[in-house]
Amino acid sequence: QVQLVESGGGLVQAGGSLRLSCAASGRTSITQIMGWFRQAPGKEREFVAAIWRNLGTTLYADSMKGRFTISRDNAKNTVYLQMNSLQPEDTAVYYCATSLSTGQPMARAGYDYWGQGTQVTVSS
Repeated sequence: QVQLVESGGGLVQAGGSLRLSCAASGRTSITQIMGWFRQAPGKEREFVAAIWRNLGTTLYADSMKGRFTISRDNAKNTVYLQMNSLQPEDTAVYYCATSLSTGQPMARAGYDYWGQGTQVTVSS
């Protein structure tokens, strides 16, 4: 089992920045990929970014490239999502997830464990 706890969400004005954190515990050594997803009200949960635990390779949704940066600190079992130039359309609950395989890094179904989510609200 792997437990994930997100933090760092909040209210920010358009153009501002936030850094989300995801602390993993439990059998973290078996995880391959850490990812971030988000879900806005009335919308499907969508992929944001992912990072390979060992290689550090990163992957982003096209709409996030250049604004969001995913990083990791394996010593702390923590993954971060730095979000810059936030816009009201970025308002959503942001979820951290981890995959035990490397097959579907952009798909919700490719992840095995999820955090409870952290709310990000961007005001105009």
